[in-house]
Amino acid sequence: MRWFRKIAIAASAVIALVGSFIGSGAAGGTPIQDAAGGALSASSTAIAPGGPAFGIWSVIYTGLIAFAIWQFLPRHADQERHDRLVVPAVLSLLLNAAWILSVQFGFLWASEPIIVALLAVLVWAFVILRRTRPSGIVEAIVTDGTFGLYLGWLCVATAANTAAVLTAAGFRGFGLGQDVWGVVVALVAGLVGVLVALGGQGRLSPVVSLAWGLAWVAVARLDGPLVSVPTAVAAIVAAAVAVVVTLVVRARAGFRAPAPRLTVR
Repeated sequence: MRWFRKIAIAASAVIALVGSFIGSGAAGGTPIQDAAGGALSASSTAIAPGGPAFGIWSVIYTGLIAFAIWQFLPRHADQERHDRLVVPAVLSLLLNAAWILSVQFGFLWASEPIIVALLAVLVWAFVILRRTRPSGIVEAIVTDGTFGLYLGWLCVATAANTAAVLTAAGFRGFGLGQDVWGVVVALVAGLVGVLVALGGQGRLSPVVSLAWGLAWVAVARLDGPLVSVPTAVAAIVAAAVAVVVTLVVRARAGFRAPAPRLTVR
């Protein structure tokens, strides 16, 4: 099982990196924000984050590489929590590559079920990490930190992707207008951040990336071709609430006994 875990994670990490390389446009393809007719650009919908927001992928990919390397360190090769994490970890890497390729090849409609599945897999991974404890600070950063950032960012990315797919399909929001929908989606994203904070006992990494994404939604709505001040305000408020709730929950969790650590039987 453990050699399978190492090989599976390493192989899927390579596939995800290749997909990222293609998605960046470095291999001669079209950058993701310009692919599919610009459906995912910063001005495509009211909930689309500004271009610099996607820089967080470099941090997430670095963490995923470190996570793959971590599997081969003998001292940590027998951790039961990593045995439990292998399936959602591999699926997240493969779905990541599949999402990039679906957009690159113009199958925007296919990107939606893929990114929703990716979000569900990351929630699965988060639950596993929440119920177990890392062996130390390094693993907490490499594993919990990486997948926490991954989950928080995917919450924003899924909202943006859904809006892009619906807009490309001709959905006009029942006549409510971009400001209303932008505010609603931003507040929902903030609510998700609150739920993650409560479920994760105030883990910081998910809210960091979620707040990062919402902050860039606000920037894009205040400066660019698609201005929406109500959406920008809602995004800032949602990010602030998610951060405050996370810090409060984390502070309160500090007075409770830590969760029992898994041991190999």
